[in-house]
Amino acid sequence: MKKTYRHIFFDLDHTLWDFESNALQTLKDIYSSLRLYEFGIEDFERFHHQYILHNDKLWERYRNGFIKVDELRWKRMWYTLLDFKIGDEKLARRMGDEFLNLLPTRTILFPHTNEILDYLQRNGYSLHLITNGFENTQHNKLKYSNIDGFFSKVITSEGSNSLKPHREIFDYAYKITGANASDSIMIGDNIEVDINGARNAGMDQVFVNHINDQPDENATYTVYSLIELKEIF
Repeated sequence: MKKTYRHIFFDLDHTLWDFESNALQTLKDIYSSLRLYEFGIEDFERFHHQYILHNDKLWERYRNGFIKVDELRWKRMWYTLLDFKIGDEKLARRMGDEFLNLLPTRTILFPHTNEILDYLQRNGYSLHLITNGFENTQHNKLKYSNIDGFFSKVITSEGSNSLKPHREIFDYAYKITGANASDSIMIGDNIEVDINGARNAGMDQVFVNHINDQPDENATYTVYSLIELKEIF
């Protein structure tokens, strides 16, 4: 017998909003507009690869409380420039600012995002977001992608003063939505952050395995495409 859920909490980046594709497009624009090739960065693919490495490492440090938001925003650019022997902090900060200005205006969503959100909303579920992103940035992503109307509450790490996978952000989400762990489910792509975080907060989970990664046998459900959520709800 299927469990009855009332509240569905989605992750945003990498689950609904295609972060990799949108970030790639944004970095290409910055590479061209700031003429980074004139600084000696002739290989965009290598530049993109190094950025991803530093971004992932700094996000992990940010989640664990070792660095502040401002450091994350510009140091991912700073460390990438250093890989090309460019020690220009002013340029790194400008790149960081332009990235955050441009990125939220991108609109690439994973296949079936609008279809599944419309389906769930029409079937009476209360839809919310729990995201580790910044408040203005995440709200702009939703607005430009035209999916903001689907969500009753948007819980960000900045707005809640906590981060997934920590229990505090889920407790905050319960409080402001009126949800309970027993009638809620978390849908996300990251096993450590979304799935384990929700499990530790007493909530069922759906692991969205877009990249056909190693499945999490402990997740309540696993799907490989958003359209498969129709089989659960």
